[in-house]
Amino acid sequence: MVTSSIASPLCTWLVAACMSVSSDEKDSSNFQCSKLLGRSARRRKSIRKCNSGNFMNGSGMHSSWHTCFGFEPCEGYYNSKGLSSFFAENAFSVFGVKQVPLNRRQRRMRNNAVGKPMAVAVQPAKEAMAKKKPLKNKRVVVTGVGVVSPIGHDPDMFYGNLLEGISGISQIEAFDCSEFPSRIAGEIKEFSTDGWVAPKLSKRADKFMLYMLTAGKKALADGGITEDILQDLDKARCGVLIGSALGGMKVFHDGIEALQVSYRKMNPFCVPFATTNMGAAMLAIDLGWMGPSYSISTACATSNFCILSAANHIIRGEADMMLCGGSDSAIIPIGLGGFTACGALSQRNSDPTRASRPWDVDGDGFVIGEGSGVLLLEELEHAKKRKAKIYAELLGGSFTSDAYHMIEPHPEGSGVVLCIEKALAQSGVKREDVNYINAHAASTPTADLKEYQAILQCFGENPELKINSTKSMIGHLLGAAGAVEAIATIKAIQTGWIHPNINLENPDKSLDMNMLVGSKKERLDIKVALSNSFGFGGHNSSILFVPYKNI
Repeated sequence: MVTSSIASPLCTWLVAACMSVSSDEKDSSNFQCSKLLGRSARRRKSIRKCNSGNFMNGSGMHSSWHTCFGFEPCEGYYNSKGLSSFFAENAFSVFGVKQVPLNRRQRRMRNNAVGKPMAVAVQPAKEAMAKKKPLKNKRVVVTGVGVVSPIGHDPDMFYGNLLEGISGISQIEAFDCSEFPSRIAGEIKEFSTDGWVAPKLSKRADKFMLYMLTAGKKALADGGITEDILQDLDKARCGVLIGSALGGMKVFHDGIEALQVSYRKMNPFCVPFATTNMGAAMLAIDLGWMGPSYSISTACATSNFCILSAANHIIRGEADMMLCGGSDSAIIPIGLGGFTACGALSQRNSDPTRASRPWDVDGDGFVIGEGSGVLLLEELEHAKKRKAKIYAELLGGSFTSDAYHMIEPHPEGSGVVLCIEKALAQSGVKREDVNYINAHAASTPTADLKEYQAILQCFGENPELKINSTKSMIGHLLGAAGAVEAIATIKAIQTGWIHPNINLENPDKSLDMNMLVGSKKERLDIKVALSNSFGFGGHNSSILFVPYKNI
């Protein structure tokens, strides 16, 4: 086996190169092949083993193809002079081994050869062909959603408040932020893990993890996964892919403070509970799900990366069911201070509910928020078999990178345009069929306008297209934003209502207000919905949902 593995690439090259030339160029080709391969003297010892015995003669040659070359010759080989004539006319072959004289049958074959170029059909081994199975066109559907947000922890309450234009932005109460220039956030005031997370874990874990565990369990419950069904699932084909932009910042910050006294004062769970992957890992451990379990961290595009990657596991046949989304909780001094230091946050402290203003010229930055969104994705036939309620179908999406700046968007929006175009192409969606976009629009004037221009470039002035921003009411939930906004998109498909853009009182003059949703909810029969999420580092993501149709 060692010998054949060394010889095969050389033999393959030899056959492909030497046998593809015409007979009238044979002499010069032979010289070149001999010259090149002669330099591989160190391999000759191994290669001789392939050439031993009756390798160059009749059936010996035929039976040695798989051993030495790893493929069958094309049919034309057996109808031509093959390698035998080439080696016979050289006292020593390119392998450096004297050849056995041709027998009568071989000489007859040589004399009858037409001398035309011959290609070698490189084929996989028969064993691999037998094992290879074509991928089925698997469809991915959403069968459950779970949300923890500043305006509700139940999907219906959450979306009902969005439709009514209720803002979840308020003064920060978790700590004294009087010395900060920005003192407002989409802060979750009331939250309980009762019935969802074990009490001991609730006392130790960071909020980002508790939000994630709770939203994940709620998504399962919403999807009709009872204890009995949970026990019957093939756990090796169920996975968790939920990410976070910043992870357990509070746990890590507390660890640093404890370290000022002594390492002995540090929480032994400091490191594991601070890492972005641990929420997904703890949920998988709790459920006993042994399929793909990990997290992705791409700043504020995290959730969309997780959702689309989870869908790909199902499409490739690696899982039947995936919990996916994102979670973040960074409304603590270091989080607020960090975003303030880079000049990203709104300072409209006197009027919190009007601070998040996507596409409005009076916007002065985004408002930090917290929470979690989790989707239960399922392979269609698996969902139908258990008679699950299907909210929508995930058609696919795309990722790109601006490759431009750590924080600023590309001035021409090229990365966003590429992302949307790829999402449409890979999902097989016509641009005229997209009539609803839940935009990233975080209330940063330059970036909001660049996204709008990119949308206009991709879709033109489509009179049916409607665009809104969920962040106008809940702020920017960082790594959780994409999943929470995906839930808003799915609820729009389910209800036929799209929520308003609040605080859009002084829009940029370049905006078409017929495309942007106004201050009140609007009725819309959604054909295809697009949800965008972008993150620091130039990460772009777009995912596409459609109403489910049983076809």
